[in-house]
Amino acid sequence: MTGRRTYFTYILTNKNRRLYIGMTNDLNRRITEHQKGKRGFAASYRMTGLVYYETFEGPNAALQREKILKKWRREKKIQLIESVNPMWEEFVVKVGNEISRPVD
Repeated sequence: MTGRRTYFTYILTNKNRRLYIGMTNDLNRRITEHQKGKRGFAASYRMTGLVYYETFEGPNAALQREKILKKWRREKKIQLIESVNPMWEEFVVKVGNEISRPVD
């Protein structure tokens, strides 16, 4: 018996609110890679703050959503983030892709 994997489309930001959109099947691992990254767009701009994500039951749907979001204008991406995260709080991703907001 094989279970379906969960996939994620996500948006990262930095202190200047530059945006990075990506897709993965392991959000915890991918965010950790971004935080430790030495090369690439996300690493160059220190894109480590997870401010938005969506879940999907397969890679095709997540990849399709990533492509759609990347084509959007910045203003529309900001509206999407603020519709669920108006204060741009960073989500915390734990082992097993459990996601929560930081506790003050």
